[in-house]
Amino acid sequence: MRIYIAQDSAAVSVGADALAAAVTRAAPEATLVRTGARGLYWLEPMLEVESAGARLAFGPLAPDEAAGVLAAVRAGDAARHPRHVGTMDALLAQQGQQRITFARCGVIAPTDWDDFVAHGGGAGLRAARAMAPQAVVDAVKASGLRGRGGAGFPAGIKWQTVKDAASGTKVVVCNADEGDSGTFADRMLMEGDPLTLLEGMAIAAHAVGATRGYIYLRSEYPDARRTLLAALSVARAHGLLGGETGLDIELRIGAGAYIAGEETSLLESLEGKRGQVRAKPPLPAVSGFLGRPTLVNNVMTLATVPAILARGAARYAELGIGRSRGTITLQLSGNVKRPGLYELPFGATLRHLIEGLGGGSSSGRPVRAVQVGGPLGAYLADAQLDTPIGYEEIAQARGMLGHGGVVVFDDSVDMAEQARFAMEFCDAESCGKCTPCRVGSVRAQEVIDRIIAGEQRDANLQLLRELCDTMIHGSLCAHGGMAPFPVLSALDLFPEDFETARSAP
Repeated sequence: MRIYIAQDSAAVSVGADALAAAVTRAAPEATLVRTGARGLYWLEPMLEVESAGARLAFGPLAPDEAAGVLAAVRAGDAARHPRHVGTMDALLAQQGQQRITFARCGVIAPTDWDDFVAHGGGAGLRAARAMAPQAVVDAVKASGLRGRGGAGFPAGIKWQTVKDAASGTKVVVCNADEGDSGTFADRMLMEGDPLTLLEGMAIAAHAVGATRGYIYLRSEYPDARRTLLAALSVARAHGLLGGETGLDIELRIGAGAYIAGEETSLLESLEGKRGQVRAKPPLPAVSGFLGRPTLVNNVMTLATVPAILARGAARYAELGIGRSRGTITLQLSGNVKRPGLYELPFGATLRHLIEGLGGGSSSGRPVRAVQVGGPLGAYLADAQLDTPIGYEEIAQARGMLGHGGVVVFDDSVDMAEQARFAMEFCDAESCGKCTPCRVGSVRAQEVIDRIIAGEQRDANLQLLRELCDTMIHGSLCAHGGMAPFPVLSALDLFPEDFETARSAP
């Protein structure tokens, strides 16, 4: 009997380790494989059991339920067990998920090379190494892949810029500083299928001519750190890195600054300096790490590249809508019944994600607001939930797709308090280099406090909008430039929350 239980940190936080121990006691003869997570966190802790060529899933399970599940499987009566949810493949297909980036996550042991290769790992790199570097860049362009870190910039154009830069030494940097609230896709992949990330970086290095790579990982991900270090050793041992490849990758740990998610601030930190935003130009693609042409891509972007090379750019580009091609890894959280990761082709609506797949609010109350794109993303109201998920489509709704985080709020939320939190967050995480962000975010909190207290409401509402305008147009980077978006969306869509006098938070 072969049993699979996630060692993903989110699964462990709700009892996966205790379930694994109970399984070992109940079936000491079984082979227990610790995998990454499937991403369906409402079913965690979950176990899958191989039976008659299929992997039967059960969850969520308490440790004392493990023996009963295994007994039902042995008796051929698994389908009658109340925790039985069928097979993951069938459930993901029923949800309309197309696992391309996350094809192996939750399926294999994260650092098992043989398992990785048996499930298609390495095929993208083999295809890339059989191609000229320019052909690889052209394939990324043809796929329509856009940066998944937030800006949505066409990946192939960035790759082309680095490739064309005149320099003997070039660098590939993976931005793994996943700091947005409500996002966890990067962590899931690094803990569940890290070799795919390394494969993507190796393909990128071949395409642009880089000989050195760095993964900049946020310090709050200790489990991802351990898994990545093990994966790096495995990759070197099997020729994915080092030796004749001419490429090695080093893991660097951040110091807890949210602003280091911005690529130039990340490079400053990577060089051992304080993580402050650089003025542009020059772009990192021309002069980045230590002044060298540097390709900076997010985890999801790099981890998607192997599938594009293995399956073909045209096949990937068939999915999606408009200029948003392929799949997007949406991370659903907040006040929702079925939180988790949903990898869907671009074009599904927010309502389908939240109500159809997520089951609506966990409280049972009506959904009032949704924040898409992290703590600096705008809030959307119920009337906007039929918006198709795509970069331009969300932007037309005055929102931002960002890294794909979707946080749900029911009708008990106070949107004036949420607006204040946006500025409080901007203040706390500002690098301090520019005045509009450093000072404007503090002044905005004070103004919102006066509005909430009912002091000269009309004059302060006007002042708040003027402050937001200054931050948008005067900030050095998107941190200060986007912090007003959740504030302005709250003002425009939920003005009633700013009209009742009460004590400031």
